[in-house]
Amino acid sequence: QVTANGKSGVQTLTPLRLRAVCIGHPETLPGKRYKTGINKHPVIGALSLGVEGLEGDAICDRRYHGGPDQAIYVEGSISLERWSEDLERPIADGEFGENLVIDGLDNETIAVGDRLVVGSVILEATAPRMPCATFATKMGDPQFVKRYRRAERPGFYCRVIAAGELEAGMRVERLAYSGNRITMPQMMRDYGKTVSGGRLSAYLSAPIHYKLRASLATGKVKF
Repeated sequence: QVTANGKSGVQTLTPLRLRAVCIGHPETLPGKRYKTGINKHPVIGALSLGVEGLEGDAICDRRYHGGPDQAIYVEGSISLERWSEDLERPIADGEFGENLVIDGLDNETIAVGDRLVVGSVILEATAPRMPCATFATKMGDPQFVKRYRRAERPGFYCRVIAAGELEAGMRVERLAYSGNRITMPQMMRDYGKTVSGGRLSAYLSAPIHYKLRASLATGKVKF
């Protein structure tokens, strides 16, 4: 059995389902000069996934996006349903710039090191999505960065432990990390702050984003 820490015996959680696989192409948003791949749309059929992400998906600003520890961005359907209630309108798959939408998943329950197994693909959660000005522009709300952070139910980035093909409708197994559990909302709250003692030790013992591990040399949570 594949487990979150490489050891056997970790119980799998309730099976989930991959609702959508989404990619984007380089586009320029209104009022902006740079190109972005944030406009994601669901695709029909299987797509190849490698260590740098999905086949055909645009990653335009590699200073802040993409890379091995941000290869895939995931949103859970439960969290998107709450956003739909908050915004009083439907949220289309891919609207938040996510690559994958997983039915039955609540972002708030995901911790660093949790794994998602989809067919031959294995993903490992590394960090929450921190909203940016491009996201606010896409949502048509200059205050959306603050709103997203206040909600504390961020989508999350994953590294690819095992590559393969993904297609909507596939079964998803979630494997809970058995070490110190640092949830995505906790990481979002800690972002930009300095941690020490037990909190710092917990971060360093988990399979965190490589940028965060480097930042923690000074105790600061940045990624």
